[in-house]
Formats: sequence, structure tokens, C-alpha cells
Amino acid sequence: MIDIIFLDVDGCMSDGGIYYTNSKEEIKKFNTKDGFGIVNWIKLGKKVAIITGRKSNIVEYRAKELGIHYLIQNSKDKLSDAKEILKKEGLNFSSAAAIGDDLNDLKLLKAVKFSFKPKDAMNDIKTDITLSKKGGEGAIREMIEIIIEKDDLKELWLKKWL
Repeated sequence: MIDIIFLDVDGCMSDGGIYYTNSKEEIKKFNTKDGFGIVNWIKLGKKVAIITGRKSNIVEYRAKELGIHYLIQNSKDKLSDAKEILKKEGLNFSSAAAIGDDLNDLKLLKAVKFSFKPKDAMNDIKTDITLSKKGGEGAIREMIEIIIEKDDLKELWLKKWL
């Protein structure tokens, strides 16, 4: 049973683009289907952690908006950061899943029970599942729905909507 998911931002929660306005403000596009999936994953009593190599106020805002439990920005070692989170939660990697799209995600992806990558991830990233969706285009939602199926939670997932 998966109890926690680790999410990368650029290339997974977003399309990987970094956009700047004329006033040098950073903007990102997030997918509402991903957000809806995250919120409802949390409603199932599950945990979510974002671990990202960059720092962005937008990501902090999005994490708060969705009720994400952990946000680590400027991560230099995602595996080490994930170990600390698991320790705090009393969990281990056998109850964790992660999504990543680039080389800085490799160690974490190898450590978790289920690893995922978006359709447009770097070729060198080897995971249990390559999603049909690109980063920022519903990949997180697809990942969550696959876990829901694998853990036989679909009826509970749908129950509040039917």
C-alpha cells in the first residue's frame, strides 16, 4: 500500500518551462487535474511531499493551496530529503511512490516501491511506469490513479463523487 508520494515540480507538476514576465516575475502553469488528484489523494488520508531542486514562491503557493504536507526546495539530495520525511512519518520506501523526469531524481526513483516518469522525461530515467501524459499535462493525476488501482482504492476514490 502506498502511503506517500514524492513529486518533482519542473517537468512533472509543470511542463518544465520557466517563464518570466517583463518585470522578471516567474510564472508557471500547473494542471488542475493534477491538483484535483492531489487534493483527493490527501482526502484518502495519504501524504504528499514536493522535493524540487529549484526555489520558487509560486511552488510554495501551489503547495499551500493544495494542502501538500511537505515542501523541500533547493534540494541537493532528493533521496536524503525523502528519508528525513519518511522518518518523520514513521514510513519507509516500501510504502512510497515518486515521479521524476531528470537525472537529479534517479536515486529517489530507485528507492521507492513504485517509480513513475512523465512521457517526456529524459531517456536515461528508468522507472517502473512511463506515463502516457507529459509533465504539466496530467502526469501527476495519471500516477495517482494508477496507484489507486494498484492499491484497490478505486471504489473509495469514486465513492464521494457517485
